[in-house]
Amino acid sequence: MIGIKVHRDEPIDKALRRFKQKFSRSGILREFRNRTAFVKPSVEKRLNRIKSARKQYKISKDQS
Repeated sequence: MIGIKVHRDEPIDKALRRFKQKFSRSGILREFRNRTAFVKPSVEKRLNRIKSARKQYKISKDQS
């Protein structure tokens, strides 16, 4: 369970932003999405290959 303590005289907007940052860093939403839908192993391998190709392209683009 994620929680934050709201400091005295702290605006609610600032506290909400801290909560959102903590929530996104924890990876709960990503894990939820992974668990809700089944992805076939062949599709998962293909997506991983595409992802790694993009990453390699980005690295090679930055080096030149």
